Amino acid sequence: MENQNSVSDQTPKLPYEESYAQLQAILEKLEASDLPLADSLDLYEAGVKLAARCGVLLEEAELRVRKWEPDGTLTDLSDISDP
Repeated sequence: MENQNSVSDQTPKLPYEESYAQLQAILEKLEASDLPLADSLDLYEAGVKLAARCGVLLEEAELRVRKWEPDGTLTDLSDISDP
């Protein structure tokens, strides 16, 4: 599968939104297509890498948010009242 290699090679550099969009596209292909096993495995592998990338980026964002709180804790958005 020619597209899979470019996805895996670029995964560490992709921003969250692009990683997530590519992950969604992979999931749609896996769910909708009757792909050969090798192509399905390639897509699955690329999807795992993209999911891991998304997880890392979300953890980094959470750490940045924690820095905003004086005590290092996160405030649930539902706990914040409107002014």
